[in-house]
Amino acid sequence: MTAKSAPATLSALPRGGGEALGEAVDWFLAERDLAPSSHRVYALALGRLTEHFGPATLLHKITHRALTRFMDSCYSHLAPASWNRVAATLGSFFAYTTRQGWSTTSPAAGLERHHLRTNREDHDRTRAIAEDELLAFLGASHPLRDKTLWWMLYETAARAGEILALDVTDLDLPRRRAVVIAKGGRGEVVGWETKTARLLPRYLHGRRDGPLFLADIAPAPGRQPALADIDPTTGRARLSYRRAAEVFKVASGGRTLYQLRHSRLTHWARAATPATPASPAWGSTPSPPSTQWPLPQPRSTRTDGSEPQRGQVLSPWLAPHTFPALRFAP
Repeated sequence: MTAKSAPATLSALPRGGGEALGEAVDWFLAERDLAPSSHRVYALALGRLTEHFGPATLLHKITHRALTRFMDSCYSHLAPASWNRVAATLGSFFAYTTRQGWSTTSPAAGLERHHLRTNREDHDRTRAIAEDELLAFLGASHPLRDKTLWWMLYETAARAGEILALDVTDLDLPRRRAVVIAKGGRGEVVGWETKTARLLPRYLHGRRDGPLFLADIAPAPGRQPALADIDPTTGRARLSYRRAAEVFKVASGGRTLYQLRHSRLTHWARAATPATPASPAWGSTPSPPSTQWPLPQPRSTRTDGSEPQRGQVLSPWLAPHTFPALRFAP
């Protein structure tokens, strides 16, 4: 459908429902200042509307019921977002015809909008896991690499991509901490607790460099990763996020790695107060900090005036006593 140029005035156009659908669509598209991509979307939807009712159909003949049947017959297969976009396009068009006096009311008023439905399975993949259930799962028998990774993700509440990107040299094992590269390329210090502290030396088994978490086998000759992602001792590559997510999903019955972080933060928010004793599941490690502690601020220098490594910043879930050498801003 070719849009014609809009005249200087619309006063000569028929009013009171005398305008044909095809002509009204042409005028609408000509007058709207749309980006090319938006113009295509509008033109497709209104072109189908014109094809369905006929270009000579008078606007006042198009009722709300007829427009609803048109949507059901032509767009019932669409996803909610696409359906709503078409409904919004029709609403905009008929609001225009009403302003011009070509329609007494908009037949698109009250068109049903579709909502994205989430089933129980979708909800289960994003919600926090009950603490007793998650701790029982983590405490069960699993391969050493996977168990170490899952405990580390849970105890640090870090993103999976941040932990998988760690190298062995990034770890400060005596102080139970590491510097990860967070979103935006900023360095953040994350700390772990007793379970991870016990598992890491067993998993590393003397390794002093290379990626922290390794794939099960060496990469194929035709798919060699970057040199920094290969362990010089075993020749195995860094464990990928996709593979780590697959392993956890199978072992946990459909859970996601994100749920480890989300669950940890949720458990802290529900139970953490300065007076709360350490949970038996956490052993002798300190209780998570509450909002009593001031949030950490980025530091340009260490306490001795030297530059921090990799833009050192404390994570907001670490208590001040965890890292005595690094101070919170007042």
